[in-house]
Amino acid sequence: MQTDLWSRTLLLRGRAQRIDPRLAQILFLGMLLAAGAYLRDFAIHPLQIALTFACGLACQRFCEALTGRPGRSLRSALITSFSVTLLLRAATWWIHPLAVSAAIASKFVVRWRGKHLFNPANFGVLAALMLLPGTWISAGQWGADVAFAGWMVGMGSIVTRQARRADISWTFLAFYVGALALRVMWLGQRWAVLLHQLSSGALLLFAFFMISDPMTIPNARRGRAAHAALVCAIAFIWQFCFYRTNGLLWALLIAAPAVVLWDAIWPAPKFEWNSKGESDETTLVPLPFNGGADRPGWADGGAVGARLLRLLRRQKRYLPVQPRLAGRDGTA
Repeated sequence: MQTDLWSRTLLLRGRAQRIDPRLAQILFLGMLLAAGAYLRDFAIHPLQIALTFACGLACQRFCEALTGRPGRSLRSALITSFSVTLLLRAATWWIHPLAVSAAIASKFVVRWRGKHLFNPANFGVLAALMLLPGTWISAGQWGADVAFAGWMVGMGSIVTRQARRADISWTFLAFYVGALALRVMWLGQRWAVLLHQLSSGALLLFAFFMISDPMTIPNARRGRAAHAALVCAIAFIWQFCFYRTNGLLWALLIAAPAVVLWDAIWPAPKFEWNSKGESDETTLVPLPFNGGADRPGWADGGAVGARLLRLLRRQKRYLPVQPRLAGRDGTA
């Protein structure tokens, strides 16, 4: 009974880990776009949304064919299209398609050792702001609804936890909240000012859906912590020393080349999506090894061990090498 329950738990856990986090991210971003268009009255026309997604998906396939890289999935292109649609505002219909095309193309053009250097949505939005007239980012479009911000935190944490990159989101928020709190105390402001700044939907969208992109951040945990601190410092100086807008987006763009430095100082396996949306990172899963009758081990060739072995092989994961212990009869 205990053995069956234990084996079923591990099997269910393995199946849950195989769910592509990008599917949840697409769902959550779609909910944000629908809620924003209906509840917040986002200044974006349905034609702009349709053209953005059409150009994003077409540009993804075109770049894959041009570079000869196998087309695995259009999920990343969908996420980029959602992000550009949520952040960028324009007076004409053709700006969003150009912005998302630049975002997708940057993944194939600006690369370093197999990784694209810039966050695609961040690059496309800022390129539109710099080069295309009649574009802007509405910082107050999300409002300051604390409950709405709380929903974004919950949804974002689910996505980053599944992608194994939640640490950079929470590290960045810790640095940024700490810097804002010190500024409030230095200026003698009320704590309501800090609460108002933290309830911004744009901040939480950035923290959980942009800086946590596993393809454009350092591979090692220490590198991600250093990168989060750097982005926080640049954003704080940009906004409160230079008094410029969109400090978070500019900070992420300016700090992007530092990822190369962090990966050189703290080398680690590179994050990759395979054809099923799983991570190809090597993960050692702790497995039971017990020669007793209460829990079957790998050495005695039990049925549970065979089932779990097949599961791990489907997930393309490696098994820890275990020494063969004595069997039930006392022989080695």
